[in-house]
Amino acid sequence: MKQARLVLEDGTIFYGDSFGFRGESLGEVVFSTGMTGYQEMITDPSFRGQIVTLTYPLIGNYGSILNDIESENPHIKGLIVKEICHEFSNFRADFSLAEYLQRNEIVAISGIDTRALTIKIRENGSMKGLITISDLPNSELIKRVEEYNFSTSNLVNEVTAQSTYVQGQGSIKIGLIDCGTKRSIIRNLVKRNCQVVVFPAHAKLAEVISYDLDALVFSNGPGDPQDIPHVVELAKNLAGKLPMYGICLGHQILALAFGAKTYKMKFGHRGGNHPVKDLATGKIYITAQNHGYAVDKDSIKDTDLEITYTNLTDGTVEGIKHKKHLVTSIQFHPEASPGPTDAQYIFDQFINMIAKRG
Repeated sequence: MKQARLVLEDGTIFYGDSFGFRGESLGEVVFSTGMTGYQEMITDPSFRGQIVTLTYPLIGNYGSILNDIESENPHIKGLIVKEICHEFSNFRADFSLAEYLQRNEIVAISGIDTRALTIKIRENGSMKGLITISDLPNSELIKRVEEYNFSTSNLVNEVTAQSTYVQGQGSIKIGLIDCGTKRSIIRNLVKRNCQVVVFPAHAKLAEVISYDLDALVFSNGPGDPQDIPHVVELAKNLAGKLPMYGICLGHQILALAFGAKTYKMKFGHRGGNHPVKDLATGKIYITAQNHGYAVDKDSIKDTDLEITYTNLTDGTVEGIKHKKHLVTSIQFHPEASPGPTDAQYIFDQFINMIAKRG
């Protein structure tokens, strides 16, 4: 293996081995606590522009499975692991993880202390970083990272559908605003007797209304919800006209549409082991999450929104609903691919809400 370096904007250097594409990549370094599901993470559009650190120490033991991808192409800028397993064992696997990354030109580094890196991110927040096999001196590499401008402004445009398309033949017609949706969200709706009309994030109000929908979902996706005011405006204009549901970024979009505020978190929530409390029932669910922004709890007080779920780790807002309109949203991922299935009942609740509307 060729030596690689991970260079952080604070000047920290980690030395390891290159096992993906032989090149280099700049991005925002984040961490995920998921024990499995690296294939889904690599192809999750919500990770667009990010270099992902996996905290579970051994990665790659079940190979790379094309049937588990969440979008057509990978979206991460790089992958960081403690130990890469090249000899995978899984009858469903198509390639090793290393081969999949090489085929898709994704850089990756192994052999570094991912615990130390994760602690650094937790203490200092997500930061810019560079994975490289270059022989340039550390000083030059640090300068490149410092000068790198990580912008979220165009991320949704990079991952959204290019045109409207339809999935499923069910009797319930659901519109889905694709801000970077995972395929498993669409699959969960289709298997619940839904025909899903997937709209690009830049869809106009007139087009959405023309499909005579029963409800509308705002999907997950990358970046800052304040970077897509046109999607927030679409939600505002549909208030009271359609039942609406938001997942992850979609949750933040609906919060902004109804007067709340959002903010960038220090290091975000990424992984499949986040405890969330349903305030109506008191039940605790273990959820899958992937977001770096959150809804400001205090900003909800002067709106017609109320909090429905909270995160037991840090008290952040995990769900809201509107007091007058059929509008509700969650910060976590009910489709949980990968992750726990605790929250899949959310889709059934959504379908029941539509049925009650008649």
